[in-house]
Amino acid sequence: MSKKNRRRVSGDSTYYYGRRLILADITKTVKLCLCASDDIGALFSKLTVQYASACNFISQYIFNNGFELKYTKVQKAVYREVRDRFGLKSQMSLSAIKTVVARYKTLKEQLAAKPYRYTDEDGKYYSVPRTLEWLQKPVYFQRPQADLVYGRDYSFIGGKTALSLNTLSDRVKVPFALPECFKTYFDGKWKFGTGKLVQLNGRWYFHVPITGQASDIMDVSRPTHVVGIDRGLRFLAVSYDEKGKTMFFDGRSIMDKRDMFAKTRGELQAKGTKSAKRKLKKLSGRENRWMSDINHQIVKTLIDNYGKGTLFVIEDLTGVSFNEANLSARTKNGRNQTRSWAFYQFEQYLTYKALEAGAAVIKVPAAYTSQRCPKCGRINKENRHHDKHEYVCDSCGYKSNDDRIGAMNLYVLGTMYVSGVENPCFKQPKVKAA
Repeated sequence: MSKKNRRRVSGDSTYYYGRRLILADITKTVKLCLCASDDIGALFSKLTVQYASACNFISQYIFNNGFELKYTKVQKAVYREVRDRFGLKSQMSLSAIKTVVARYKTLKEQLAAKPYRYTDEDGKYYSVPRTLEWLQKPVYFQRPQADLVYGRDYSFIGGKTALSLNTLSDRVKVPFALPECFKTYFDGKWKFGTGKLVQLNGRWYFHVPITGQASDIMDVSRPTHVVGIDRGLRFLAVSYDEKGKTMFFDGRSIMDKRDMFAKTRGELQAKGTKSAKRKLKKLSGRENRWMSDINHQIVKTLIDNYGKGTLFVIEDLTGVSFNEANLSARTKNGRNQTRSWAFYQFEQYLTYKALEAGAAVIKVPAAYTSQRCPKCGRINKENRHHDKHEYVCDSCGYKSNDDRIGAMNLYVLGTMYVSGVENPCFKQPKVKAA
């Protein structure tokens, strides 16, 4: 099979050869709560603080040396000093270098995806690519943490009821609490990756990435359902299927609660005391866990409703940015809600839960999906009325909720993909000169 037929669809390890999905790896993170004594906790504290300090030292080197991101060159320049200055063992020193290089590479991609856009005095529009040189200071690792490599820095012992972990001095054995829902991941079919040792609210946790292959692979050329999913704020998600069924997931109560979080956060930031900063940290964790749970619930509902063989179609929002130019017309609360929109997390959850259920997710271009009439194909930006959350076609008169229109158009792109169009998208018809 030639490389021309290979097509990456969604996720780092989901591929199609021709029209058939033949490989689908699922990656999750298992969070283990460690039963660490005070003595072991002290060893963990020393390790994570030194590891974070080493990362900051490496980050400063990369910042001062033209953002050198070739791992071997960075290793040759800083490895010995990292070991001597911070007392890290060999593998930990290498892991620290990999951690920092990976963070800069990710940042480089994020900056490239969000160019600086502006208009001059004459109203001419410009877009300037961002690079790492735009950074005014090096990446800073504030939270004490440590990355530990499986088989070298950590391993499971005692029938996988305890962990053997490396510290700066001795290797320690720590039992952990394993929830019932995680036990299936320790059956020998899942591979363990580099874990992360962190502390939260006085307790130690070990985050272990696990990778396994989906047990049921679907053929996307013969789906049982095609479902378009539009993501937004007023409705966190709106789905539309081949039977015309629409599901709305209301986001109003979510926005109200996020406004409450933002108000409390502002009050604490205004105080600026140590106690206020501690509460801010707890508030952030609580909000993130709550929003994560909301996304899990929505995705679970969609998966349970459609099940095996479903092709979910979502917009490719890679590079979507919310700068002052497109946020200026919004209220303060509206700007906060838009910036805190967890659409990427929703996409991640939908992708791996779909693979587990024998379904699949594809991403299609977002262009014109909110401006196109799904009945006659007319594309007109003015047909969408944001103030009424309504779409009214000026050609055929079709009227519906504007978010539902987006889901319907995504469904259309999904059917085009199933019929054989490799890169389905909508294009504005060219106007013929008079």
